[in-house]
Amino acid sequence: MNTFSVSIQETTNNSIIKFELNQFITKHQSFEFNNIDEAKTSPLAQQLFYLPFIKKVYISGNFIAVERYNIVEWTDVQDEVAQQIETYLNDGGVIIEASAETPKKVPVTVYAESTPNPSVMKFVANKKIVTALFEFTSIDDAKLSPLATELFHFPFVKSVFIDENYVSITKYDMAEWQDITIELREFIRTYIEEGKEIVLPNATETLQKTTKQLDSNFDKLDDISKEIINILEEYVKPAVASDGGNIQFISYDADTKNVSVLLQGACSGCPSSTYTLKSGIENMLKEMLPGKVEMVEAING
Repeated sequence: MNTFSVSIQETTNNSIIKFELNQFITKHQSFEFNNIDEAKTSPLAQQLFYLPFIKKVYISGNFIAVERYNIVEWTDVQDEVAQQIETYLNDGGVIIEASAETPKKVPVTVYAESTPNPSVMKFVANKKIVTALFEFTSIDDAKLSPLATELFHFPFVKSVFIDENYVSITKYDMAEWQDITIELREFIRTYIEEGKEIVLPNATETLQKTTKQLDSNFDKLDDISKEIINILEEYVKPAVASDGGNIQFISYDADTKNVSVLLQGACSGCPSSTYTLKSGIENMLKEMLPGKVEMVEAING
């Protein structure tokens, strides 16, 4: 069984809080309910309206946003609500009645964006498509992703990297981007528009990528490894994500003071990025952790 886990996210409006889930609960559709009568098609929303302080419920993608009346503060009740949602979903509770989930297409736009790696093109959607990042280097590797599996049926697709709202594709040299970009863009756009599964619901759990699993792995690390990960998260990842790639910490050796990182997506195999990232990250870590880092080894994913 695929276990749901809920994390609490604050919003800019202190009356509204988001309960974010580790998997998608609607097929790129959004539902808004202002009271219990409106929520007839959503048993989950009805359950929430039994709480006297619930004013509005909004269900979309992988989150439930809830607006409260001012009779309580979220800090007093949010953990209880998160637990209620988690228990309801893990007990097999219905989110939206099947009759309400009309199979109508949801307008999706996808644009192609070149990356610093000439072998990689980034296809960006106007919707969130996954809750964690995934890299697949072969069709065997892609069993957890129906989208990646289908993309590997194109003979020129070498690897597939999927993050929050985009798909980075690495091609074989047999094809030129000018000949295949439109075909790939339209395929991805139609696939998302039809509400097909991008990754299987249990993918994050199977690959140890749920928030709880990642937190648990992080907690087991030594202090310097934790500092390195925090520096990568804050200073490096946003820049490489905008280029359609990712950098992932692998290990730190306290004796040799060597750091190993994995280059994924557009960063992997890029003629310039291996050197640039290695030296850039190496200099940054040496400067921010003086005497603790000697060398950074960058491994292609």
